[in-house]
Amino acid sequence: MGWLAGPLNVLILLIGLFLILLVLIQRGKGGGLVGALSGIGGSSPFGSRAGDAFTRFTIYVAALWLFLTMLQVRIIQTTAGREARSPTAPQGEQQ
Repeated sequence: MGWLAGPLNVLILLIGLFLILLVLIQRGKGGGLVGALSGIGGSSPFGSRAGDAFTRFTIYVAALWLFLTMLQVRIIQTTAGREARSPTAPQGEQQ
């Protein structure tokens, strides 16, 4: 399972970047990034109910990111523990 650490790192990084962008396009109390860039105070380009959908979707993406991060830690700990227990060359032999 040690080979899975590299691709999982890339996936976690991509989901993290997507999560950052997802949070930035949401409309918060201050209007969010969308309100700041468009200059339109009250309207949202994604509709009035889009805030609820974005909030739910953000929670799901954040939960997936958290789960993958915990899985990554578990894989790295298992791989490191296995490498620490693996037998090495006997101490008496010199190369």
